[in-house]
Amino acid sequence: MTEHRLTPRTVDPDGEEGRAWATAVVQSFHDGAPDDDWLARWRAQVRHDGLRLSGVWPERTWTPPADAPASGAPVAVSPPVATYASWTQSIDVGGGRVLPLHMVTDVTVAPTHRRRGLLRSLMTADLADAAARGLPLAALTASEGSIYGRFGFGPATRLRRVEVDTTRVALRRTLPADTGRLELVAPREAWPAISAVFADHLARTRGAVDRHQGYEPILTGAYLPWDRSPDRHAQVLLHLDADKRPDGHAAFRWTGVEEGRRTVEVTDLLAATPEVELRLWSLLASMDLVERLRCDTVPVDWVLDHALVEPRAVRTTRLGDHLWLRVLDVPVALAARPWSVDGSVVLRVVDPLGHADGTWRVTVRDGVADVTASADDPDAVLDADTLGSLYLGDVDVAVLAAAGRLGDARPEAVRTLGRMADGGPAPYCATSF
Repeated sequence: MTEHRLTPRTVDPDGEEGRAWATAVVQSFHDGAPDDDWLARWRAQVRHDGLRLSGVWPERTWTPPADAPASGAPVAVSPPVATYASWTQSIDVGGGRVLPLHMVTDVTVAPTHRRRGLLRSLMTADLADAAARGLPLAALTASEGSIYGRFGFGPATRLRRVEVDTTRVALRRTLPADTGRLELVAPREAWPAISAVFADHLARTRGAVDRHQGYEPILTGAYLPWDRSPDRHAQVLLHLDADKRPDGHAAFRWTGVEEGRRTVEVTDLLAATPEVELRLWSLLASMDLVERLRCDTVPVDWVLDHALVEPRAVRTTRLGDHLWLRVLDVPVALAARPWSVDGSVVLRVVDPLGHADGTWRVTVRDGVADVTASADDPDAVLDADTLGSLYLGDVDVAVLAAAGRLGDARPEAVRTLGRMADGGPAPYCATSF
């Protein structure tokens, strides 16, 4: 009889074990097995971003018979039954305050090995390591919403998928005279400008997360992940300010006739000001032979919704969670985010993994919180995943209380916490990982 022992271990991306790991990931998300070009790009990204890869393999404990003939063929590396990756980047938590962020991705478990604690083993070890290294926050994007709450992650930002009917795009007001200019540039030459616009976006956008290296080949047309080939339809539109510095960009691609309408997909659009953003959208909508613009990364609060004569030119086809956050260090995380008014509350955070667990007094003065452990009775009791959802301000405190997420908090305590924690711009994360 063959026995198996499930053994987590660190994975070298450059060996055959790395190939097996990557194959397990892409096939878990129903993509085809990776070819050599895909693997080369993936390995370069792993090295560039410093990803830490973990996997679980069934380890056979039997030995072949002594008289078994040797085949002479190389031994193939079997696929792992669980995969996990993490690395460190940064997040703007509001008011231009940027914190290091522990990023989690490529979490898979083979259907043959579910409910054996593999995900729990990998994630608890990884989060403990991140906390030990002093990282205050962890984040992921979830393909399934019911998995990660038990690990303390809560949905903290949302994204919209929209369609814009270009035949009905007209602004309610005439924009001021443009002191800069718009230019179409070759995608392969656009990356320095795109990077500069994103760096400005990260420094001033609550919820923005730094991007991994994989964005460069996609936004510059070098590589389409789903086709694993260059993107012949990629284009980039830049806005330059009066000093010829890039302050907005739109990466887009022609997708053909869809549902009888000539369609352009806007893959990335960021701008330093609302006026520049409206100029970019207006030019895209004015292009010949285009009847519809589609974009998957539109914020909940979007300037174009309110700038059009005909607001129904915009149709939201999906609104869903995007970035999930997990607080690892309560004093550091809560002290870093902005607060609206002065006040004091005592929060009991329940965290089975221990990182955020405790009773904490949060005292706000002049928009800055002092967070200390407290022996006082709590004003509200919340789980770690609720704290993650509350952190960036995407949901009001009163809504969380109405949903039963703050325990038996008294109405006055809910109002106090709401006055302190709510307010400011809605968070927006346009980074996927």
